[in-house]
Amino acid sequence: MKLDVVGFGALNLDRLFQVNRIACKEEEGQIKNLHESCGGSAANTIIGLARLGLDTGFIGKIASDREGETLLDNLKNEDVDIQGIIKSSGGRSGTVHGYVDRKGERALYVDPGVNDSITTPEIDLEYASNTRLLHLTSFVGKSIEAQEELLENIPNQITVSLDPGMIYASKGLKVLQKILQRTNILLINQNELNLLLRSKKGHDPQINTLLNYGIEIIVVKQGKKGCLVTDGIKTYLLDAFGVDCRDTTGAGDAFNSGFIYGFLEGKNIEESAMLGNFVASCCVQELGATTGLPSKSVLGSWK
Repeated sequence: MKLDVVGFGALNLDRLFQVNRIACKEEEGQIKNLHESCGGSAANTIIGLARLGLDTGFIGKIASDREGETLLDNLKNEDVDIQGIIKSSGGRSGTVHGYVDRKGERALYVDPGVNDSITTPEIDLEYASNTRLLHLTSFVGKSIEAQEELLENIPNQITVSLDPGMIYASKGLKVLQKILQRTNILLINQNELNLLLRSKKGHDPQINTLLNYGIEIIVVKQGKKGCLVTDGIKTYLLDAFGVDCRDTTGAGDAFNSGFIYGFLEGKNIEESAMLGNFVASCCVQELGATTGLPSKSVLGSWK
């Protein structure tokens, strides 16, 4: 069966500690509560697409530990195909430790584990090539090299979308050149765009720089302000949906789900961006990155 979308990114088990205070050097704090959830930017987006009824799969790596089994079970429960998951006999699965105080201030520590040991021979090229769209997100370490090599070997007709996040944006254009030249859809927020280009000159010169890499569609996510989307010919500025926001975790990943869904369903860039805004608005009304992600039946109210 040909898949609609395959994600390729880090898989992390998120551990969120609620604390009385975020301790500094030589200080102590008290843990009040602990909440665990499955995370990873590409995984969040793929789960969103699966809930919208698309056939999805994932390329990632886990270890043979409790965290890895939890991540794997979560994907299976969300009807995401797991044939592309690499299971390491050693090492540890990726985790993110977050510490949040009573005021909502937080500190995050990422332990990438085996996420950053993916090599090209471990990836099933046939699996990665059996999709309409390949969605990439960032790795902390060397697994970016496996992404670059995979892009050189998949068929040209596969659409590639990229959400670089702060990690890849901080590398700059030169380091990301190989990936950007094979990217069809760039999904990026304003801060990441400024960081990637080392510039705050404004949208027009920023967009023109990226279009020169051959990127066909650029979306600049702007949080509660909405988004900008352009194909180099038409540009749209779209307001976000007005909803009561409880938690912005995963909002950008949720937007990606809506936009990619619209794109694959044949919507134009304006309609796809509206769908992105709608799915993001559903996400932020609930706690967590995937709790509020809608099913396809909910899309009837998106306008």
